[in-house]
Amino acid sequence: MAKASDVKNGNILRFNGELVQVEEFLHRTPGNLRAFYQARMRNVKSGKLVEYRFRTDEEVDIARVETSDYQYLYEDGDALVVMDNSTYDQHNVPKRLFGNAVKFLKEGMNVIVAFENEEPIMGQIPGSAELEITYTEPAVKGDTSTGALKNATVETGAEIKVPLFINIGDKVKVDTATGSYVERVKG
Repeated sequence: MAKASDVKNGNILRFNGELVQVEEFLHRTPGNLRAFYQARMRNVKSGKLVEYRFRTDEEVDIARVETSDYQYLYEDGDALVVMDNSTYDQHNVPKRLFGNAVKFLKEGMNVIVAFENEEPIMGQIPGSAELEITYTEPAVKGDTSTGALKNATVETGAEIKVPLFINIGDKVKVDTATGSYVERVKG
């Protein structure tokens, strides 16, 4: 067991039987009271935010988490099959670990997966993805209002909003966290 003073931002703790990732860990020394650590943590599975005050000598359980790069191969029901880039081992990772960004995942993309005791606990896809537009309405002549957007479908099947000048077959850069259009990719 480690002491609260050993905890750093980004650590994953076993807290009340759940895995939580430390987002903010601040040492507080209020006036004439005892010092403590104010922690803001996010539950790895549910995404809920947890706030807690640790005594400086309180014992905490820092989980041994191994994070590695994997290549996304294909979808298998509610799981994604990923391959370890160094050992070529394949793992099934639940889709929900990647959140909403999973709809921008393209075969062959690199992803980061964190495992604790052989169990996948977190997944992360790159911050942006270059995807081809497979369907969008043609722009209406004369409709050139600045900043006007139209619906478009990308090759992964996700729907996004794009500027009027984007056509079927264009490649666009998409922010995977927000699902918003970033720019047209030349090439």
